[in-house]
Amino acid sequence: MFKEVHPVLPSRNVGEAVVYYVERLGFRLLFQDAEDPRYAGVRRDSVELHIQWHDPLEWERVERPMLRFLVEDVDGLFSEYETKSVFHQGTALRDTEWGTREFAFFDPDMNGLTFYVDR
Repeated sequence: MFKEVHPVLPSRNVGEAVVYYVERLGFRLLFQDAEDPRYAGVRRDSVELHIQWHDPLEWERVERPMLRFLVEDVDGLFSEYETKSVFHQGTALRDTEWGTREFAFFDPDMNGLTFYVDR
């Protein structure tokens, strides 16, 4: 039986990534391995993400994931994030041909984040 999954997001600066996820995206810090962390965990509701340091010199070879978050109120979350300076120029709330209402953007390390609800 699968119980949970905790994606590990690559980051060039884990401390800055934690601040972004906590202050802008509404997560809370669960743990970090040091004051200047190389590994940390954040959580919002039942979603837990881990963030792991990767050497900036090797950054071009690091694969960055695309994550999809099923949420209860995508319109409300869009409104919350609209004031947090997290969107890029192409971010828009839209209804898709595959039956979702969603919006997406990248975190500072270019990990893709999509938030959606089934229509």
